[in-house]
Amino acid sequence: QVQLVESGGGLVQAGDSLRLSCEGSGRTFSGYGMGWFRQAPGKEREIVGSITWSTTFTYYADSVKGRFTISRDNTKNMVYLQMNSLKPEDTAVYYCAVRTQTNPFQVDSYQHWGQGTQVTVSS
Repeated sequence: QVQLVESGGGLVQAGDSLRLSCEGSGRTFSGYGMGWFRQAPGKEREIVGSITWSTTFTYYADSVKGRFTISRDNTKNMVYLQMNSLKPEDTAVYYCAVRTQTNPFQVDSYQHWGQGTQVTVSS
């Protein structure tokens, strides 16, 4: 059983940066793609981005392209989300998850969700 724990969230001002981390334990997510998602109050969970096991391919939501970067360190079972130029609309709980199905843009393609970490961006 894979367990994921997100960390690194906090309260920042618009324009600031944050780096979120997602640590996997238990069974490794070796060979699997990973994704970052977010959910704001009253809204559905949405994908932020995804990265393949080999790190060859990364995918990003249009709303974060050019500002967010996903990376991973498979030797440490870690996945990261570097968030730059943060905006108030980036405020949400951020989650990581393991991609077990083909489509990297669908929430249903992911399993083993972490508990999330809160990111709040003030204007």
